[in-house]
Amino acid sequence: MKFSSKIATGYLAVLFFLLSSFRTLRAGTFVTKIATGQFHSLFLKSDGSLWAMGRNNVGQLGDGTTIQRTAPTPIVSRDVTEIAAGSYHSLFLKSDGSLWVMGANGNGQLGDGATSQRTSPKQIVSSNVTAIAAGAFYSLFLKSDGGLWAMGYNGYGQLGDGTYIQTNKPEQIISDNVTKVAAKALASVFVKSDGSLWAVGGNANGQLGDGTTIGTNVPQQIVSGNVMMIAPGWNHNLFLKTGGSLWGMGNNSWGQLGDGTTFFNRNIPKQIVPDNVIAIAAGVAHSLYVKADGSLWATGRNDAGQLGDGTTNEQHVAKPNVASGVTAVAANQNSLFLKSDGSLWAMGSNSNGQLGDGTTNDVHLPKLIVPGISIPEIVGIHSAGDNLVFSANNGLSGGIYSVLTGTTLTQPVSQWTFVTSGTPQSPGDFILTATNAFDHDVAQRFYILQVR
Repeated sequence: MKFSSKIATGYLAVLFFLLSSFRTLRAGTFVTKIATGQFHSLFLKSDGSLWAMGRNNVGQLGDGTTIQRTAPTPIVSRDVTEIAAGSYHSLFLKSDGSLWVMGANGNGQLGDGATSQRTSPKQIVSSNVTAIAAGAFYSLFLKSDGGLWAMGYNGYGQLGDGTYIQTNKPEQIISDNVTKVAAKALASVFVKSDGSLWAVGGNANGQLGDGTTIGTNVPQQIVSGNVMMIAPGWNHNLFLKTGGSLWGMGNNSWGQLGDGTTFFNRNIPKQIVPDNVIAIAAGVAHSLYVKADGSLWATGRNDAGQLGDGTTNEQHVAKPNVASGVTAVAANQNSLFLKSDGSLWAMGSNSNGQLGDGTTNDVHLPKLIVPGISIPEIVGIHSAGDNLVFSANNGLSGGIYSVLTGTTLTQPVSQWTFVTSGTPQSPGDFILTATNAFDHDVAQRFYILQVR
């Protein structure tokens, strides 16, 4: 996470700019990624640590036990970069591109050549894995060459290899050009480098979007281009196009597509929101999306409070339940979301402690699970002779705050010159001084306050 404030200085004036870009902080941690399976949830923190909570009957949390956890439990201390939660198994990637697995394996979904459950993480692929997805009883992953690989249950053809035979070792399905992959139940979706959307597997509710309700074991192109994000649900699928338009297909009996109806199946993609959507998630029978203003919208089934509106009433048109600050969402029978301060929030089904609030009680309103951090911001600037003094708040103890200088705003940050840095010894306000900022020999300089 990087916080940077740009200051321009000249002989007679100071021009102040406040920007909001982010980079990992070394002091203080916050949640960066979330995933939720049928009865368990995973999240990553900014230090690369993996945490888990919920049902653990087959070791899907990866803590070496089969004990249910109702509060977040640390699993891996560092270097984790991606996570995926299936029905009863979990996957994660490390920074070296290695793929690790744990949990149920009766259908070979862990890809280790066996069918025995794993209660601790096991490495399956040593390098070059770039993306992962976990379905009901199967797993998918991408390699750096754009190849798509699969393992596990294949009764609906969801592996996409042209058969209905399961495999307990990774099998290459497509050799190149795949950039995104996702799975939830018994259908798989992926995006190619040209922005085209492809789908394969179960299709009883039209969730593949190919105009039929007939499943297939060979990937079918659904949309020819401009797809930028995908989110499969249990029997419905969502995707975003360039420009932020939201589209959906599949089961709509609970209003989960958010088109104002409960028309049972929609077997071709239908536009739901015309623009400005930036994040999406599809649960068992509900959907979540985030708009560019950070507002969270929800529609569909709400029997466990998964829409987060304080009721258990289903919705057929999405309504905003959080006004601002939301950056990411995940859904199954529950809902998780992140805010811009890195805080984790949850609502919905909690029968196995998968919300991580220390209980097994369903939650009908968003509940804070992991606190975020306060973003440092400049609250004052003043001159002291030829020096420029920055006064800021919300400093983190041990955080490294650096002042850099450059001659233009378009100059890459990597080319800016280091001026000074400081490390607060306690949280709170701090001061940094740029010496000779008002030197008469320089008409204008720009300054960045950077948090590392």
